[in-house]
Amino acid sequence: MANTKNSKKNVKRKKPTHKRHTESDNKIPDVKNKMQGESKQATLIKLLGRSGGATIDEMAEVTGWQRHSIRGMMFGVLKKRLGFSIASSKEEHGRSYRIAA
Repeated sequence: MANTKNSKKNVKRKKPTHKRHTESDNKIPDVKNKMQGESKQATLIKLLGRSGGATIDEMAEVTGWQRHSIRGMMFGVLKKRLGFSIASSKEEHGRSYRIAA
């Protein structure tokens, strides 16, 4: 006869320890909460909120991000998710981006 301690019927199964994700977990963070902290997203919003705006190089220097990451944040998160209107203009020191009023 087989050993009953090792049979599948007697093995205790552990409950999963991971949390199931719900739709409420996927909510977009509130801009006000982000602006209270010193996050890089809040820093970009402050830079873009200036009257003259900011260039990609200025934003890269402040955040330490690469240029393509900054563009992704501006147009993917700030514009599409958070609903900011971002305007750009060509100036003497390069292309400048700002949050349009």
